[in-house]
Amino acid sequence: MTVYAESSAVLAWLLDQPQGAMVAATLATAGLVIASDLTVIECDRVIVRAVALGELHESDALDRQSRLNAVSARWTLLGLDDETAERARRRFPVEPIRTLDAIHLASALTARKALPELVVLSLDTRVREACASLGLAVLPA
Repeated sequence: MTVYAESSAVLAWLLDQPQGAMVAATLATAGLVIASDLTVIECDRVIVRAVALGELHESDALDRQSRLNAVSARWTLLGLDDETAERARRRFPVEPIRTLDAIHLASALTARKALPELVVLSLDTRVREACASLGLAVLPA
């Protein structure tokens, strides 16, 4: 299975949220994991923010960032190229779409061109609805 890892799912795993174990299992069993550079940036920023707000101890933050770095080193990371940026700027079948979500959706659409079996791993309701409207398969089902 080829999975596009969207930030909401990765954060559930990193922050030990209720569906985090399912996300970890999906990422571990996927034959190929694709993510946008945005996924890693968003995850790092959430961890930094949690420390700044006193919601996460610095040692826990370092552990989570190390886990993210180790796992994402095995992923195929997509940069924000011209095609993806152009698609993110256009309307989606379900609007409104937030800017960062539009980048994730455009990245997944770009990846699907080369990998038609791509499945988007997301826990964000708006992203999941947009994926469905675009014909992208979504996990969890």
